[in-house]
Amino acid sequence: MTEVHQSEPLVEVLTALREGVMGVSETVISTVDGLLVAADVDAVHAESVAALTAATYSLARRMAEEAGGTGLRDVTTRSADRHIVVLAVNDRALLTILGDDGLDVTALQREIHPTLENLAKILDSDTPE
Repeated sequence: MTEVHQSEPLVEVLTALREGVMGVSETVISTVDGLLVAADVDAVHAESVAALTAATYSLARRMAEEAGGTGLRDVTTRSADRHIVVLAVNDRALLTILGDDGLDVTALQREIHPTLENLAKILDSDTPE
């Protein structure tokens, strides 16, 4: 059974991504500080993924800056049987996608932009002015 952390509109977007892209198994939204915002997970500890995501993103952003790059878009890690993709939703939130070895990377690339836009819109509407 899938463990779902609250924030229904966010979870709906995460679920649609999991159901729409073959190989996506779990998704986590966290703050850039590593706090859990929402998750659709089964086999991982969402809070741990959130914390590790923030550390991964921070290190990758620093590496990109050192190499002369700007505006880090994503961090991708691939092990023998898993894909881990970390993406900036906006300047305050990150999306982590965990996928199995059969992840349809082409479908993920096609779906990721509208997914990030939807997440940003929801997160922005929840932020007090």
